[in-house]
Amino acid sequence: MAEPLRFLPAGSDAFLVELAGLEATLTLLDVLLAARPEGIRELVPAARTVMVRFDPLVTTRARLTEHIRAVDLSRRSSRQGETFDIPVIYDGEDLADVAEILGCTVEEVIRRHTAATFTVAFTGFAPGFAYMSCDDPGLVVPRRKSPRVRIPAGSVALGGAFCGIYPSDSPGGWQLLGRTPLRMWDTGRPRPSLLAPGDRVRFRTTETGDSVVIDTSKRPSTDPAGIAAPTGGLRVTRADRPALFQDPGRPGRADQGVSESGALDRSSLAEANLCVGNPRDTAAIEIAFGGFSFVTDRPVTLAVAGAPCPLVIRTADGRALTAPFCRPFALDAGDRLTIEPPSRGMRSYLALRGGFAVDPVLGSAATDTLAKVGPAPILAGDRLVPAQGPVVAVDPFRPAPASLPRAGETVTLDIVLGPRTDWFTQKGLATLTAQDWEVTAETSRVGMRLAGTEPLERNDTAELPSEGTALGAIQVPHSGQPVLFLADHPLTGGYPVIGVVARHHLDLAGQIPIGAHIRFRVIAPFDPLVTETASRNTER
Repeated sequence: MAEPLRFLPAGSDAFLVELAGLEATLTLLDVLLAARPEGIRELVPAARTVMVRFDPLVTTRARLTEHIRAVDLSRRSSRQGETFDIPVIYDGEDLADVAEILGCTVEEVIRRHTAATFTVAFTGFAPGFAYMSCDDPGLVVPRRKSPRVRIPAGSVALGGAFCGIYPSDSPGGWQLLGRTPLRMWDTGRPRPSLLAPGDRVRFRTTETGDSVVIDTSKRPSTDPAGIAAPTGGLRVTRADRPALFQDPGRPGRADQGVSESGALDRSSLAEANLCVGNPRDTAAIEIAFGGFSFVTDRPVTLAVAGAPCPLVIRTADGRALTAPFCRPFALDAGDRLTIEPPSRGMRSYLALRGGFAVDPVLGSAATDTLAKVGPAPILAGDRLVPAQGPVVAVDPFRPAPASLPRAGETVTLDIVLGPRTDWFTQKGLATLTAQDWEVTAETSRVGMRLAGTEPLERNDTAELPSEGTALGAIQVPHSGQPVLFLADHPLTGGYPVIGVVARHHLDLAGQIPIGAHIRFRVIAPFDPLVTETASRNTER
């Protein structure tokens, strides 16, 4: 039997496949995982969609669309995983509201929740967050109209037809039933995410203070006690804001709910490394708004690229020198380097010849600030140890860097419309491109909140089931004031995305400072494809 499909553009190198329901979605996911077509970088499943990220140098959206249309989804996939018994203290703030929505008592809500069996359908939103479907079809409640700014780690909640457990403190709009003492995400375990697709979960009532047995037999020790802190290297003397180790990120881990993250301006990261002879993907330090200083105890070669900033060297004998920007330079033992606030842009990248000695987490040294995955932020008093990695000759004649925007200026970003452009009126779509959007102070590596004179008008006010979100997605909450997703954005989201910043402007987007303005320019129209999969009897 043929299945209805919609293919929705989601940027320069991604699209959503929208299916009839969860069963069809997971069946398509399993087919693609079993025989991954050439060029697919990542698959992000959700309630009714699969996001397909691909390499445009290897394949095309049209080629992948044809492949997916030929898939026979009539044979539903069956998933088998482990079974977990999860204790819950049922003291959630929304228990009474959930009971009212369901037309029953609080006691009945708890009874039904503990009597049901839940199956992990997919993971997303944050590392370790599992979307669990339920065998009780009546346990369906809408999200809160006003999301909370902070939900504590371990909170057990309902949202739509799914149950989830928040793995870390984070914002959220699900209805809170209670909390569990179990850790949903722990990089010290062989499998960091406690729950994986196919696992089954039963909840049981427990009380505060009850003991909980957790299997740690395969867990490597992460206790820092007895491990001496590094005493040599570059001693950080000033960090007005926490600086972060960054590299190109950790792609391909959507199955654990982990997004790619990585440097916000990857071309500047590569440029800093090329200046000092490092491989272009070597981890460097991302510094926002300058205000960073250190003293070295040995001769080192460094370079700073990205947001242009004054670089002041104070030598051991008291002389003040100016270091070149976007060029290699050397420090002797006892020299101090101060990176002042940039005149343009936001983020500068400090590369050390041979790289920094930093332990990777899940294959990357990138720090994901939303997921709290990766090396700890760099603070005053920390020691940065040289890794003495492989290098080639320094390049003192790198091309001049492109000019970056400053506060008050207007930046034009190219965008690809979709995947949910049809959720907005023609007026809303015109507003997106006709006015400037100010970058507000509510800006971080997760995303930048934008403010415009006219909000974006929607023609569909329904609740959108969570679906994969791309780097550069322009997500629009009910306020109509968009959020532009940056490197640490959640893997999935529940608000419609009107468009996605084109791949060639993503680095620029990561450098737009607070107080600047953005003008969006459409370079690709909204062109959804509505079709069907092949039936079982279709000739191949």
